[in-house]
Amino acid sequence: MHTYLRWVAPVLGGLTISCLMISNTARSQTIFFDDFSGSKLDRSKWNVEITGTTNNHEQQAYVDSSSTIYIDNGILVIQPRYTPGFKTPEGKTFDFISGRINTRKKLEFTYGEISAKIRLTEGAGLWPAWWLLGNGSWPDAGEIDIMEYIGESDWASSAVHGPGYSGETPFVNRHYFPGNNDVTHWHIYAVDWTPDSLIFKYDGIPMFRVTRSMVEHYGKWAYDNPEFLVLNFALGGGYPVKINGVKSPYFGLPASTVDAIKKGQCKLMVDWVKVVKKGA
Repeated sequence: MHTYLRWVAPVLGGLTISCLMISNTARSQTIFFDDFSGSKLDRSKWNVEITGTTNNHEQQAYVDSSSTIYIDNGILVIQPRYTPGFKTPEGKTFDFISGRINTRKKLEFTYGEISAKIRLTEGAGLWPAWWLLGNGSWPDAGEIDIMEYIGESDWASSAVHGPGYSGETPFVNRHYFPGNNDVTHWHIYAVDWTPDSLIFKYDGIPMFRVTRSMVEHYGKWAYDNPEFLVLNFALGGGYPVKINGVKSPYFGLPASTVDAIKKGQCKLMVDWVKVVKKGA
């Protein structure tokens, strides 16, 4: 893309001649934006996932329901619900349902600045996340976790997963918020994705940088292929239990958080989501 600058020539015979000069200044292009201004989720932009099983010993089933995914006054809300004995079509039983949405086959792209304005609620063992995932087998296709939160309100984390550096990845970093501005306030969680680096930014300030050379010390750089957006709200599971050590009443999910879910207090709130491609 180019920026066009107008140049006005000297007046000749009473006529002013104006010309266009082309500069090489790069321009950015917004290729995706959703501010959730409609009455319900825009299905032309988002898919709603339904799961019969879950990963990481998570305690929820993902369903397509207006009770778990809805718009409230211009805010996307993903809210887990306590539903004891809920059975999936495959016959698996869960005591919780929740929501997970993605842009697979609707928005898949390579490189850009990906951001979302998000507010979270406190509760040990909650596991909402904002991330990108590539098509193909995991972790070879690459996973970019812009924001993960496991219920401790003073921090959130970013990470990447790829071949040779997945699961217990060496590429994870926490950002600690000040006490008067923790995750229960609105924050902009973003990543600037280029061919050679991933720079994670919280409220516009870099909090973690992963470079191609860092990754290739462990395995293949898995971020040259298209990826899609994901927003989800998991409960319990492997990541939370490593932090809180809770095994009962649910794996990674203490009774106090179960009570908060029953009262409808646990939510992932999203004001907007944006993807900007940088000009060449």
